[in-house]
Amino acid sequence: MRKLILLLAVIALASTAAYAQNDGWETIFNGKNLDGWKANESPESWSVQDGVIVGRGAKSHLFYMKETFRNLHFKASVKLNHKGNSGMYFRTAWGPGFPKGYEAQVENSSGDPKKTGSLYNFSNFYEQIIPDDTWWTQEIIAQGNHIIIKVNDKVITDFVDDKNTFRDGYVAFQQHDPGSVVMYKDVMIKRLP
Repeated sequence: MRKLILLLAVIALASTAAYAQNDGWETIFNGKNLDGWKANESPESWSVQDGVIVGRGAKSHLFYMKETFRNLHFKASVKLNHKGNSGMYFRTAWGPGFPKGYEAQVENSSGDPKKTGSLYNFSNFYEQIIPDDTWWTQEIIAQGNHIIIKVNDKVITDFVDDKNTFRDGYVAFQQHDPGSVVMYKDVMIKRLP
């Protein structure tokens, strides 16, 4: 019995050390396939190529379905083609069409004036700061009704939603239209208090 208790204590310590080592970050894309992810329509618009999630083709949203989140820090490396359009959704509901939830805009040179780093329709940013076909990092920090969006560590959006419009939900990626090609890698999330 003592050996079992000692073994459980060692496992618990190892687990705590591993969690502390990554500071609470969890990788939610395994780099091999879309296990845990589900498209709300046009699943053929999503694939994994060379360790990267690729959106190409008809409009679709790819949801991480293993759990929902409230307070979170969500980040990914992103690459978007010329005139492409995408988005990183959070606190969003599963369903067809454009999801009900917050969208951190991913858009550099398409006709939409709301550019990368915008909190779409809540706090819009109108300057192209990322060249097409270039990798960058986008981060979303949502705690209560306070939302921050960073692009390459620079705060683009710092917004308080007085209506607290969306309180929890899934995270998801957007494939906006057939002319868009978007890539996501290093997809990570951290739960916040």
